[in-house]
Formats: sequence, structure tokens, C-alpha cells
Amino acid sequence: MDNKELKEFLDEKADYYQSRWFIDDDPVQIPHLFQEKEDIEISGFITAILSWGKRSMILSKCKELMQRMEMAPSDFVRNASDREFDRLAGFVYRTFNEVDARYFLKALHEIYVQYGGLEKVFSVGLTDNNGIVDAIAYFREVFLSFGPATRTGKHIANVRKNASAKRINMFLRWMVRCHSPVDFGLWSSISPAHLLIPLDIHVGRVARALGLLTRRANDMKSVLELTGRLKEYRPHDPVFYDYALFGLGVYEKF
Repeated sequence: MDNKELKEFLDEKADYYQSRWFIDDDPVQIPHLFQEKEDIEISGFITAILSWGKRSMILSKCKELMQRMEMAPSDFVRNASDREFDRLAGFVYRTFNEVDARYFLKALHEIYVQYGGLEKVFSVGLTDNNGIVDAIAYFREVFLSFGPATRTGKHIANVRKNASAKRINMFLRWMVRCHSPVDFGLWSSISPAHLLIPLDIHVGRVARALGLLTRRANDMKSVLELTGRLKEYRPHDPVFYDYALFGLGVYEKF
């Protein structure tokens, strides 16, 4: 299909998958359990970080972690005592375990108390030259500045080493994009135009099949290439097409 036909095809698919029903079996349903901004941010961030593997297991373990915080993640992050932190004992999902969970929640405490919250950290890190890449790099620097175990750092993508940062880009999509029943549009300090595609194996496979991506590796260079192509269709909101590419790959086995 030519460029015009491809855009029309992607527009149609994105509109279809950007719907309420999409939430029902997607990890984004976890932050949709909450109403307050900080509860949504914190639950969304943790859920995004744990979003690898079978979606049924992701949902199960994320719900378990929220329940260990008595379904009040913001209050837990801000106010939990050492005894309340003991509720995290034995938590494990794949390579993310109790040690990581304890550090993540304590780092989030410092970010909200010292830095003004997750939105503030990402927006401060945003630059004119490298945009959201610099914001993600700055966030990693701040997040890992409170004395983590060596093992914990691997759970935050290092874009300076060309990581695709799929899970962080997905979290940013949830927080920034508006006019979507799936995303929240909570962060006005970052424009949807700055967002990068959350590149996973499904999105990459479909993008290559459609001629939107030439690089073989699913790395940051590929993220920038694909996002640049999608900006040709929708410069103010290129990540709109994440729904089309992901949906085609997961639901339609394109």
C-alpha cells in the first residue's frame, strides 16, 4: 500500500484498539483501579516496570503488590513504617523480588518528598536537544541515587546504553496522552509530541512488515527511527499508532 493508504490503515486500527475494551486484559487496568493522581502515577509506574511476560501473570502480581499496600499506593509510599514495609516480604515476579520492591517504594518516597513527584522529575530532565531520551536518563539517575542493591538497577532501562526503554515509554504514554479512554492525560508539563514508541517484539515485527522500521534490533535507535516515521503521519501525537502496531501484532498476529 502507498503512504496515504498506510496512514489510513493505521488510523483505523489505532482508533479501534484505543478503546475501553482494551483496558480489560491489559496491564493499564491496574492504574485504572485508582482515582487520585499520585495513586495512578505510582501504581502505573510499578505496573509498567513489571510488564514483561504473560499478561495474566503481570496483572496477578501487580494486583498482589497493590493489595500488600492496602490499595493505597500513594499513602504507602509517603507514610509507610518499617513494619508496614514488612508486608513486602516474599514478593517476587520473575527477576523482580522483595529487595527491588522495597527499594522502588523507598525511592518513590524520596522522589515525592524531595523532588516533587514523578512528573516533576521527568519534566525537569526534558531537553530541547534529545527530548524524552534525556528525561528518561535523568529519571534513572535520580531514581538510582538512594543506595540500591546492584541487582536493582537492571529494572530501570539505561538509554545511554541504547536500551529501548519500552516499559518507561509505555508509562509515559499512560501519563501524558490525553483524549484517550486508555491513557490518563495527567501530565500537562510534557507534550504528546515528545513521546517515544514503546517498542517491543510485537510492535517491532509489525513495523518492519509495514516498512516503517529498517533496523533489526529493538533498541533506542530503532525507537527513534520508528517514532520519526510515525511523526510524519501525526507529528503532535506519534505514539497514537502504538495501539495499531501492538494490536496488529498481539490480537491479529499480523
